[in-house]
Amino acid sequence: MIKQTRHATYNINYHLVWCPKYRRPVLTGDIGTRLAELLPEYVQELGGEVLDLVVMSDHVHLFASFPPTLAINQIMYRLKGSTSHQLRKEFPHLKSRLPSLWTRSYYVGTAGNVSAATIERYIEEQKGR
Repeated sequence: MIKQTRHATYNINYHLVWCPKYRRPVLTGDIGTRLAELLPEYVQELGGEVLDLVVMSDHVHLFASFPPTLAINQIMYRLKGSTSHQLRKEFPHLKSRLPSLWTRSYYVGTAGNVSAATIERYIEEQKGR
């Protein structure tokens, strides 16, 4: 879907994937549920829109649209930082299990209109695993 800012018309969709440190399966139960609640809030604060989201036990798939005013490294830095801070505050046992919640790395792929449906289908298939 095409969006607009004051000076730009854009359709920038990102498929983002990242995982906890050491790929530990800590995103289960209440932690995974809370992360799924937090991410849309933080994406919206950045001016973005969540198109699809799946939180697996050891990684996260986020398909979202963001304005062209943000670089992808800024987006990931803010999403990982704010979710890590909030989750570790609400679930103190995460502090003892992991020196930091997220790894420094992530995957990002961009999608236009044609491949957006393909990415959404892929993410939906991940839910069944």
